[in-house]
Amino acid sequence: MKKWNIDPSHTEIGFRVKHMMFTNVKGQFKEYDTNITFDDSFQNASFEFNANVNSIDTNNNDRDNHLKSADFFNVDEFPLLKFKSTQVKNNGSDYEINGDLTIKDVTRPVALKGNISGLMKDPWGNNRVGLTLEGAINRKDFGLTYNAALETGGVLVGEEVKLNIELQMIENK
Repeated sequence: MKKWNIDPSHTEIGFRVKHMMFTNVKGQFKEYDTNITFDDSFQNASFEFNANVNSIDTNNNDRDNHLKSADFFNVDEFPLLKFKSTQVKNNGSDYEINGDLTIKDVTRPVALKGNISGLMKDPWGNNRVGLTLEGAINRKDFGLTYNAALETGGVLVGEEVKLNIELQMIENK
């Protein structure tokens, strides 16, 4: 098994959620650490991921601060969002990564569907691989229950959070 590091300049750990029932707000976590291992065939892959919730970035400081507060993530008490794979299934270049996601000390199973770009060597002699992952969670399942009713009906924040992850990994030599 080979250990892989994420190339942060070519990686995005992102999400999007409905805002006011008609637009999406996008965000990402800027600080994270990983423990990723797999062989050239991607068999027996293992993913561990910890995001520093304090690094959340939605391109709006007031919203970011609200997300960090006790209304949402409560970063003072729960500073990390965690994912650990339990099973990786493949069908050619398409994959399903099943694992346990922990937010605010609530752990639930999630399934991420993905596509791997294949192994390649960069101009500097490093082995690289790209992986795109998508999935969805219900934020209320993780204790993220804050919301506000809208005067016109509906709510301020949607329940479904769509995960969109673009990873570029470099083999750790």
